[in-house]
Amino acid sequence: MRICLVSETWSPDINGVAHTLKQLSTELLQRGFTLQLVRPRPAGQAHGADGMSAELQVKGFSMPGYREVRLGLPAGRRLQRFWATERPDVIYVATEGPLGWSALRAAERLEIPVVSGWHTNFDHYCRDYGIAWLSPLVTRRLRHFHNRCAGTLVPTHRQAEELTSKGFENVRVMARGIDGETFSPAHRSPELRASWDGDEHRPVALYVGRLAPEKNLDLLRDTFAAMLAARPEMSIVVVGDGPGKSSLEKALPDVRFTGFIDPQGLARHYASADIFIFPSISETWGNVVLEAMASGLAVVAFRHAAGAELIDDDINGVSLPVGDEDGFRDAAVTLSQQPARYGRLGRAARERALQYRWPAITDDFLAALNLAREVSDETTHPCRV
Repeated sequence: MRICLVSETWSPDINGVAHTLKQLSTELLQRGFTLQLVRPRPAGQAHGADGMSAELQVKGFSMPGYREVRLGLPAGRRLQRFWATERPDVIYVATEGPLGWSALRAAERLEIPVVSGWHTNFDHYCRDYGIAWLSPLVTRRLRHFHNRCAGTLVPTHRQAEELTSKGFENVRVMARGIDGETFSPAHRSPELRASWDGDEHRPVALYVGRLAPEKNLDLLRDTFAAMLAARPEMSIVVVGDGPGKSSLEKALPDVRFTGFIDPQGLARHYASADIFIFPSISETWGNVVLEAMASGLAVVAFRHAAGAELIDDDINGVSLPVGDEDGFRDAAVTLSQQPARYGRLGRAARERALQYRWPAITDDFLAALNLAREVSDETTHPCRV
């Protein structure tokens, strides 16, 4: 089967979409599938993506205020020529930007089935960035896009139920996976802990993620401040960058801010901490929650996205109802004072995380693509049925 992936973002970009597509494409190539890629031309990079039988790079532009986030410009004619020559059996459109819309229209003209991904809660972002009045319009626009596809893949059952209730059709669940060797307690580093002034008797709390308004940074700040007030000797580490970094650094002078770090260093940071604090409720999934759990950390998160799908409260993590910010802060403070408990939760967290392996996730992905092909074939060639 020849599969074309269409995305506004691709590795080495650091985000959930790029990470998921990298893992899926690696697994698919190992199984012998033929892959194509359509994406915006990378800024400052001329090389193509590894393993692709064909690649089309279109003109792109950076989002205002987010130079690292690029969107592809519409390229309908180029896409039609590309697919007329290198016709895929099915197309996966991962992002609903201008390039995604252009790809959907071109695929419809060529009668190629399309499956779409739901990787970003754009309606939630509207609220985070002060334009909540746009949320209903955004939802209608997204529903129109996804209902023109043969199916839409979402990461959690709760998300599937929510979108179905809003009129989205043919919604299927495809969770996210983890490499349990890359993210593992085996990478724990006493030397790294010592550089944070931590040892086996003083806990280390960690946050990994973009430092931006949609990540609920006010609660992150208040939670870390409360934890330090309760245990001044503990260490807190923040991995990531973004527009909110400077204000957090001013508010939390005793917290270590690393910026973005390479994947190997990230695995060591996870494994060398004890508690993972994740207050965001904007994710569709939240890869960092699964990575932290696989690394043996006790995670404090809201009952949302991966936090709802993966965490059983006080069994393999700490899970709070969405909106209970006081409870979230207090739970993090309490956990930091209970080393036996956060050790127990971390061990159970890894067992839970290892149930989410990329080979099984790829099976779900292929099932959705095959179903789209079958439905398309029945519609286009009814005499074959």
